[in-house]
Amino acid sequence: MSEIIRSLQQDLNEFGTDLHLIGGEKLNGRHPGEHPDNFGAGAMAQPATPEAAVAIVRWCIENNVPVVPQGGRTGLVGGGISRPGELILSTAKLDRIEAIDPLARTATVGAGVTLQALQEAAAEFGLTPGIDLAARGSATIGGMIATNAGGILAFRNGVMRHQVLGVEAVMPDGSLVSDLTRVLKVSAGPDIKQLLIGSEGAYGFVTRAVVKLESFNPIRATALVGVPDATSALALIGYFRAQPSLQLEGAELMWRNFFVDSARERSFEVDWLDEETPAVLLMEVSAASEENARSALEDGLAGLWEEHGLTSGIVAASLDQARRFWALREESDFIYRVQPGAPSFDVSVPPGALDAYVTGLKARLKAVDPGFDAYVYGHIADGNLHISVIGDGVAAADLKAAIEDAVYTSVAEAGGSFSAEHGVGTEKRRAYLTFGNSARRAVAQAIKAALDPKNLFNPGKVPYRAD
Repeated sequence: MSEIIRSLQQDLNEFGTDLHLIGGEKLNGRHPGEHPDNFGAGAMAQPATPEAAVAIVRWCIENNVPVVPQGGRTGLVGGGISRPGELILSTAKLDRIEAIDPLARTATVGAGVTLQALQEAAAEFGLTPGIDLAARGSATIGGMIATNAGGILAFRNGVMRHQVLGVEAVMPDGSLVSDLTRVLKVSAGPDIKQLLIGSEGAYGFVTRAVVKLESFNPIRATALVGVPDATSALALIGYFRAQPSLQLEGAELMWRNFFVDSARERSFEVDWLDEETPAVLLMEVSAASEENARSALEDGLAGLWEEHGLTSGIVAASLDQARRFWALREESDFIYRVQPGAPSFDVSVPPGALDAYVTGLKARLKAVDPGFDAYVYGHIADGNLHISVIGDGVAAADLKAAIEDAVYTSVAEAGGSFSAEHGVGTEKRRAYLTFGNSARRAVAQAIKAALDPKNLFNPGKVPYRAD
């Protein structure tokens, strides 16, 4: 057991079951999540109440112990990495769904509630959070707030920043800021919660939140459609979004090599796919009835077929088949079996610039090494692309900067971002310093210095203090 855990037990024993402490072998025996160094601190505190979280933070301030906030540990950029001498502050015990208000269409939840748990609870009222992502089973609301998560529905509802109405958080001075507003319209000075959303734990530790809920329609029709490019895919999306009897529920584009390799790894037959098809669009719509959803999807695609150069397609005949379609897109871990160490990226560019960007990306990668290529896939309707660079030698340390430059070049110029929805963490430090806006960095550093002068909250991560 670490000295930090012993001291916490001694000094904060009055919190009893409201404070769960884990260290040593008990912590080492747990899965660290997406990064092997998440448990590097060897000491974790799991407060079960906001008051216990306040006590922990105040103890850390008094003892100069850095705090590393963690949620579901699904982050892909090393934002939850911890080191010896630090304390992991986990939201795992803050996992209560306090209230769902079907009239106001809001949910008040603890930061440790998983997205899937909230989806299931809201579904009983015919509602759903206005955000969805593949890691729904483990991603927590607090972690999604900290990283300003996006996901499948961002094209329609926005990202986490647009879905959060109120937040409660422990600040770096040990105070508890509780602003659990449950209304959309608030014009009462600066909105403190917006500082916390996307701050990756550098500005505070979220304990509770109020999130918006949206209508949920389980009646769906799902299709895979071969398209010549992103422009054609966007035309299809625009058509179906404009239909008054339909709701577009998802639109994901997979460039050919990603789709074919994903299908092969999952033993999914692709004999329906034209051999020359450059990309495959996964699209899902909802309607008043299953017949309406399916016929509208089939008729719409038939009417657009020649105009937009569609090459092939298949409409799911059952819910099970629709789930298999989605697994091709969401279960992307096959990449690291096919290409261990593949550098992965998460960028956004305006949708109209996608084709030019992907063409330029592949050319830039070939300039680094003729054998390099990329898996490209993502949330087409909002311009968010996930990219994994593949080829012999892609993991070489001396090529890291060149590969990053190939991926990030032209993103900002097009009006996009080098990080769309995964955050910055430790993995994107160079990108943040090289491709991020310098004035924005300066403001973020000034806020960090004002809120956390001792630099105790998630040190060494974005916004990277000047010192």
